[in-house]
Amino acid sequence: MITLVTVTYNAEKELERTLKSVKGQTYGDYEHLIIDGASTDGTVDMALKYRDEARKGQVVVISEKDNGLYDAMNKALDMAKGDFICFLNAGDTLHSVDTLQHVADAAKGKEEKVGVIYGHTDIVDETGHFLRSRRLQPPARLTWRSFKEGMLVCHQSFYVNKAIAQKYDLGYRFSADIDWCIRCMKEGEKRGMDNVFVAEPLSDFLAAGMTTRNHKASLAERFRIMQKHYGLTTTIAMHLWFVARAVLKK
Repeated sequence: MITLVTVTYNAEKELERTLKSVKGQTYGDYEHLIIDGASTDGTVDMALKYRDEARKGQVVVISEKDNGLYDAMNKALDMAKGDFICFLNAGDTLHSVDTLQHVADAAKGKEEKVGVIYGHTDIVDETGHFLRSRRLQPPARLTWRSFKEGMLVCHQSFYVNKAIAQKYDLGYRFSADIDWCIRCMKEGEKRGMDNVFVAEPLSDFLAAGMTTRNHKASLAERFRIMQKHYGLTTTIAMHLWFVARAVLKK
């Protein structure tokens, strides 16, 4: 079984596209956990209708106050029953009707040996039209060391074996997902697990602007996370390279 998690708060305008992409999957052995933070718009009604109309998979809807995005994700980790877990934000979608089948095929017969299944991500607009491929591309061979070059795999295209799934560090407000991915891969490496590349997009990421303040805070957190995992010298060197890379591509 595959567990998909969608965390919501007043996401009525974005959620429908996500629900449709899951509902349309050809693969049916999944659960979809919708963890809502006590929304005051139509989000919960939409999720409950989706649950009641589901003809495949298992849908669970919970709506209650929480302590933010990553607290809600930790709730989902406690609840998850699937062999692999993926977090799919409201507004983001599975890339095709066969996405979950591709993920299941990647792990078939070797579930205990696969730590992470991962793939590409496309950037789309609010109508679902393709805008561009994600600038950072996943490598054919991924390890926790790979993320020193940046978050090469988007969260929505990163399926983690439940056995190695770590809790999110609530000390981070904006970039705990990067720390989480690294720690999950570290645990998988300790257990001798492989990370399996699916050579196609697994998700479509909704292009949405962050506020400048949040973007700056996110970058500061990313620096701290990289320093924790890779050391200060490597982190400074990689950030100098990030700047040079951005200038060269102009």
